[in-house]
Formats: sequence, structure tokens, C-alpha cells
Amino acid sequence: MKKSLTILLVLASTVFYAQEEEKKDYGRVFGGFESNSQWYLNDKELHTTHPEDPFRSNNYLFLNYNYKKWTVGIQGESYEPNALLNYNPEYKGTNVSTYFVQYKSDKIDVTAGYFYEQFGSGLVLRSWEDRALGINNALRGGRVIYTPVSYLSFTGLYGRQKSGFNVSDSDIFGFNSEIGISDILKMESSDLTLGLSYVGRNEKTAIVDPNFSELTNVYSGRINFTHNAFYISTEFDYKSDDAIVEVQKIENDFIKPGTALLVNVGYSQKGFGIDGSFRRMENMSFFSERTAKGNLYNDKIINFIPSLTKQHHNSLANIYVYQAQPSVSLPDESILKSGEIGGQIDLFYNFKKESALGGKTGTKVSVNMSNWFGLDGKYSVSDPRDYQTDFLAFGKKYFSDYNIEIDKKINDKWHTIFTYINQYYNKKFVEETSGLVKTNIISAEATYKFMEAKSIRVLGEHLWADSDKKNWAASTIEFNASKKWSFYCSDLYNYGNLDKEKRNHYYNVGAAFRKNATRVSLNYGRQRGGLLCVGGVCRFVPESTGLSLSLNTSF
Repeated sequence: MKKSLTILLVLASTVFYAQEEEKKDYGRVFGGFESNSQWYLNDKELHTTHPEDPFRSNNYLFLNYNYKKWTVGIQGESYEPNALLNYNPEYKGTNVSTYFVQYKSDKIDVTAGYFYEQFGSGLVLRSWEDRALGINNALRGGRVIYTPVSYLSFTGLYGRQKSGFNVSDSDIFGFNSEIGISDILKMESSDLTLGLSYVGRNEKTAIVDPNFSELTNVYSGRINFTHNAFYISTEFDYKSDDAIVEVQKIENDFIKPGTALLVNVGYSQKGFGIDGSFRRMENMSFFSERTAKGNLYNDKIINFIPSLTKQHHNSLANIYVYQAQPSVSLPDESILKSGEIGGQIDLFYNFKKESALGGKTGTKVSVNMSNWFGLDGKYSVSDPRDYQTDFLAFGKKYFSDYNIEIDKKINDKWHTIFTYINQYYNKKFVEETSGLVKTNIISAEATYKFMEAKSIRVLGEHLWADSDKKNWAASTIEFNASKKWSFYCSDLYNYGNLDKEKRNHYYNVGAAFRKNATRVSLNYGRQRGGLLCVGGVCRFVPESTGLSLSLNTSF
């Protein structure tokens, strides 16, 4: 604990000293602090007991100093006495988490230390931080970005991937190029770019005579084209032969390559837009350590594979959430998986004011449809284990989501949103458990604006399910008293559960205060166990009850 306090005091004194120096025009200091704490309580109705340390807290303090072309930064993190439930167990104690030194000019950008990077869509490489998900997979090493002219950019990097306060036991290499073909050809009304990437992972394993190379190579090529309101992009990725990993065991006699194809096309103009995405992935899970595959914390993950489905903001629509299926899994004859194939379509249309469906203020209608399937082919679960897939053949259905949203502003005071969602969730294949769930969800939302910065929002939802936990009802009330203060209460009620002892309420009450760049929130209630998702990437959270306090500020 003394070490923890010392580190925090050093960081705080650094902020004060740097701010004093800034007044002398020696550069600019900026940073932020975030704290998320919870006091866990026993709850007889949920059959949950608080952990040995009922008070837990995740804290982040980062400081950056910029002087002309130079920037240095450091981030300290504290998980005292322990991290919040179900975070990566590598997050413990207090320590320096990341640091970097960067030099950036018009043509060259050099970073030493920890850095974040993404090549293309992220299917071959993305390092990023998301504190809600417990993800920080920064690379520790060096990166050079060279931009000789506006239409050419080259990136080279080397590093080891962050895992908790340590780094993984492998070396990551990368190269990326971005070429503006339309600039080279002087295309005035269109934009055409080409991207080429390479990522290598070199990891030694304990296998005495491996049938696979220590170095796994991933190659990527992509093209993006836009012309007026039309756009299309495509990316193809190839991963060299590598051992399949199942249940954290490296299968030395089961060696396969991986591929991914991503296509996105759309058209958008004022009042109308349509966007379609197609993705096929086969054996594209990619970790800095092979045996990290299947971990619950998104730890040591090299690439970024979000689910391509609508990101619903309603509570009940996020009970049965699809997770992307990039991996090979052959536990038995009933579950044969080597990836996924599918896509989604988004469409919106604004009915004009004074039209029959638009009324006085206009009406916006959004439609989204997504379907995801396994890869069809020939599978063998006995020796020799193997599979052969057909490139565009659709296998078992994993998930579908069809929804429509009607957004209607009645007048300057009233704003309403109505939503209908139909979902198909194959638990057997998505979770590798058992069961199939079909749901219908409706929600109605109304916001009334009293005056500037004062409003009340009321939301009602209902979910009908044909199996699993059956029917749910939910409601939310939010009151924005001013620009600074807001209050809310909500409840999710699993009234249709066939097990009467599990017909639980998941209630929450809370308040938030905002001033300038600072936000403080306090909440008491229950956490429904399940998946917490941000941007298509999810983390499992257990059921719990308690009091939580959050603070977020920047300077």
C-alpha cells in the first residue's frame, strides 16, 4: 500500500509541477483521471454473496506533456484492494501501466514505449484501450510512420503486447502502407485508396517437435472507393498455417490457415441512406500467445473482430447478444465450427415535413437486418481431425436480428421513438451450451422538454421469448434537472421465468453531476448477469448487488 501511495503522490506532484511550468510557456500539459468503485453487497434473492473484499476500485490517471514536436506520456493504474468483479486477474495492485515518447513532424512520426495502432478494419491488428471492457492491449516497443507525400504513408512497428502490468511472451512485427491512388491519378470527383499490411507473431511454445512454425504471418489487402454519395470497400486477409487451439491446448497435429473477407457498400444522401456489410471469417482468432484463445477477458488479443449487428441501446435487446465466431471449435459431432459468414443491411429514410407520413416535423424510419451462419463443409472430429469448407456456403444458423425504429419529433417539447425487434439466438453454437431462443421485443420512448436543459425521458420495454428465461418487462425514467444534474431509476423484471425463484427484479437508482470536463455518478442496484458489450466486443459480468461511484475528469 505504501508503494501504491508513493506512486500516486509522485504522479500528482508531476501534474502540479508541469502546470506551473506551463505558465512559463514551456509546453502544454493535459491528462485525465477516472475512478470506478463498487461496494458489493449480499443479496438473498439473487443468491449472491459479496467477495472477500467487498469494496473494489479501478483507477486510471494519465498525464501527457507536449512541447513543439515532442510528446511524452504516462498512465498509472490502481486496482485497490482488488479490481472490479470479472476483470482480468492480471489487473492487481498499483503500478505504472503505460508510458511513451513521441516525435511527430509533417513527414515522420516516431514513438517509443507503449502505443496503439490499427491496420485497416482491424482484422489483422488493432491495439486499443476500453476500460469498461477491461481491454488495454497496447504494444510496448517502437513504431515509425513515414509520410513522404500526402498520398503515401508507411508504418513499421515492433513490440510485445501488454497484459495487465506485464507483456506477453511473444514478438509482434507489423508493416502497413496506405496509397492514395486517386491523388496519384488526379481523380477529382472520386477517391480511391489502396492498403497493404503485414503482421507477424513469433512465439516459442513448449512443444518439443512442433508441426508449425513459431512465426505466424498475416497478410492483408484492401481497396476503398467513393464517388459522390456512393462508397464501397473490401478487405481480404490471410493467416498462414498455425496450430488449432482448443480448451487452451495446442493441437500439434491439427494445422490450418485462416482467411477473412470483408465487403462494405453503401449510398447516402440527405434524407436517405443504405449500407450493407458482408463478412466471412475462417480460423481468424489471433492472440499474442496461442493458449490465450478462449479467455474471458479479451486478454492478449491481437486483432479486432466485433459482431456486425445493430448496437441496441435498449436493455432487453441486449440480453441475447451475438458475439463474432472467428474460431475453430470441434468439441463433438453436434458442434462443428470453423468461423462465420453473414452480414447486415442498414437503411434509413426521412419522411419530409408536411408529407403524409412526415407530419409537421418529419419522421425518420430506420430498418436493420442481420443474419449470421456457420461455415458449411466437411468436418472430422476423430483422428485425423480436419475440416474443409465451401467458401460461400452457409451452414447452421447462429443469429438473426430484424428491427425497425420510428423516430418522431412531435413538436419542440415532445420527442418519441418506437422500436420493434425480432431475434433468433442459437445458444448451442454461439455459447456452445444448449438451446435456441426466439424473441420479439417492443419498446416505446418519450422525452418531454420543459425548457432549456430540463427534460424527462420515459422508456417502456417488453420481451417475449419462447424458451430460456422466457418473458421480461423493463422501464426507465430519467430526469435532467439542469445542465449539471440528472437522476434516473430503472427496473428489469424477469416475470416469465419458469423457475419462480428466479423471477427477479434488476432495479437501479442513481444520479449524475456534470461540471465542465468533470462527471460524477452514484448508483445503487442490481447488475443482471450476462454480456456487457461496447462496439460489438463483449465482456461477461456476473450478477451482483451494490453501491457504485464513478468519477471522470480531464484537464
